[in-house]
Amino acid sequence: METMMTIKEANRLFVIQKVIDKQLNQREASKRLNLSLRQTQRLVKVYKEEGPIGFISKRRGKKNRRKIPLEKRLKIVETIRNKYPDFGPTFASEKLREEENIFISRETVRKIMIEEGIWLANKKKETKVYQRRKRREQEGELVQADGSYHKWFENRGPKCCLILFVDDATSKILYAKFCHWESKNNYFSCFEEYLKKHGKPGALYVDKHSVFRVNREEIKKGEGVTAFHKALKSLRIQLICANSPQAKGRVERKNGVLQDRLIKEMRLRNICSQEEANRYLEEEFIDKHNRQFGKEPRDTKNGHRPLSLKENLEKILATREERTISKNLTIQYKNKVYQLKTKTPNRMRYKKVTTIERSNRELIIEYQEEEVPYSIWEEYGDIKPEIIDDKQLESRCSRKIA
Repeated sequence: METMMTIKEANRLFVIQKVIDKQLNQREASKRLNLSLRQTQRLVKVYKEEGPIGFISKRRGKKNRRKIPLEKRLKIVETIRNKYPDFGPTFASEKLREEENIFISRETVRKIMIEEGIWLANKKKETKVYQRRKRREQEGELVQADGSYHKWFENRGPKCCLILFVDDATSKILYAKFCHWESKNNYFSCFEEYLKKHGKPGALYVDKHSVFRVNREEIKKGEGVTAFHKALKSLRIQLICANSPQAKGRVERKNGVLQDRLIKEMRLRNICSQEEANRYLEEEFIDKHNRQFGKEPRDTKNGHRPLSLKENLEKILATREERTISKNLTIQYKNKVYQLKTKTPNRMRYKKVTTIERSNRELIIEYQEEEVPYSIWEEYGDIKPEIIDDKQLESRCSRKIA
């Protein structure tokens, strides 16, 4: 055994020597060494029985019994390099346990990966401090929604958008679906499926995307409320727009987690399309993720409200606009002329009708809340240029070229 003392051990010996020489009492020695009185009494006993050599650690120079055998360490390194090279230590340790039946702690995996140059330890950044906000008490009381446009399939498929609904009280993913882009019709479609599955949340917390909030130029031309906001109003669901990404941090952080874990899970399963990915989300990933990362709400009562029989989602979650009927019973909508069919033509001239449009569904025309049959009379030759959001541009162009 080594006979050299550390500074800490030498300092303890010096103080205990003073206790033995009656220059200090044990309570004063305890305060100087920042130890309990019992621990100081033990050190005095050690000195009396073994002398100064008793203060040297008996473990020094001996092999660590808990050290991982070299063979096992080499196997772990080889497995991580071959199968999980870009996984973080936490995710890699989970996969070693689930897929390889190798049980090893996260911190040991982190240490091995850093030593082998597989993982670089993150440097702490100076982060701006934001005031913390308490979670809502009930599931469904406040739901955060966002779209994450990313290369979800890496090089195996085109870039697309994941539309995500995360509960504020529990951090659980309540609904998620891959779409081509973050658009009004895709939000209508996703929110309809969400409502049928869970019911109506108390409030929806979103960003300032044009789906939810009109910009300044549009305020001058219209009533300043988007089609999606109108739909939420009719369902009596509050819409809240966050002033910054940090304000709706629950869903933003979830996007970051999914851009790491979900991408790698899909890579391991060779998922290359939106259809396969949506099936995997629904059948396996969301339940597993919620079990692992979900929190229990402070109030077990569910904050979702059931849909009433009068609430027709096909008509509510749609773009509703008013048109004036001409003297020959036609209306114009999106470069097309629609000829209305009615048995009382004189009563409907110059009256207002409501157009209800949903993606991939036939246009509905209503007069006094009753559907009016129609036929498409004519399509204009001069088509106006299409106006799309910048997030749709890459996906729209690649889809048309393909």
